Amino acid sequence: MTDGPIPDSEAWSKIDTTVPHSARIWNYWMGGKDNYEVDRIAGDAYRETAPNIETMARASRQYLIRTVTFVAGELGVRQFLDIGTGLPTYDNTHQVAQRIAPESRIVYVDNDPLVLRHAQALLTSTPEGVTDYIDADLRDPERILERAGKILDFDKPVALMLMGILGHIQDYEEAKSIARRLQEALCPGSYFVHYDSTDTDAALQEAQQGYDDTGAVPYVLRSPEQVAAFHEGLELLEPGIVSCPLWRPEPGAAAEPTDVYGGVALKRG
Repeated sequence: MTDGPIPDSEAWSKIDTTVPHSARIWNYWMGGKDNYEVDRIAGDAYRETAPNIETMARASRQYLIRTVTFVAGELGVRQFLDIGTGLPTYDNTHQVAQRIAPESRIVYVDNDPLVLRHAQALLTSTPEGVTDYIDADLRDPERILERAGKILDFDKPVALMLMGILGHIQDYEEAKSIARRLQEALCPGSYFVHYDSTDTDAALQEAQQGYDDTGAVPYVLRSPEQVAAFHEGLELLEPGIVSCPLWRPEPGAAAEPTDVYGGVALKRG
């Protein structure tokens, strides 16, 4: 593969390869091949200003693996609504959950045609469980919930996952409103799993502004306190909102903080 994946003509017509895309750049930073020259140029420029970004990308994936393992394993949740899926890489949500509980049901949500094309091809399920995807925008939670309700039973616990996606909602109050609406649809005993990149490093802020100036969809770096506010009204599990590598690290792992924060919260009622 010399310059990214080759989708069918319909999907191709919807893919803009003239502007960098966050999912494709994230894929590039994680060593994937599902990206284009415009993404690699933007990714290299970002990394030159903020060399820590690749560490952040990998830390985010390890955090996803640990949180899904915890929620499926220790907490026994069998339904996952993962919004803002991004391009499939290694140990995606359904793979982690279904290794623990093959009957797990996972719904992915994204509105990028390349992401959806790959999801259709790669996000397969165990025979006992379900893996599906929905073409929908985070800004339309009603559509997401209506479509997801055909696959998930919202009368039973669901793990709602918003992993690095709320920063794409520029207005903070709108972002909080979307998170609240999605959380409202969950029954007691459900969980909210979340992370976002933070404004805790000046180099990262400079790199992000340079990326936003390319014409790509902007991403807002927020304070850890703002990230924590997405969990208001829920019961945060230990250790609370922390830099992702510090969230229940593997025993013996060298856990160094980086500029991405998250946590897992329980909906009591």
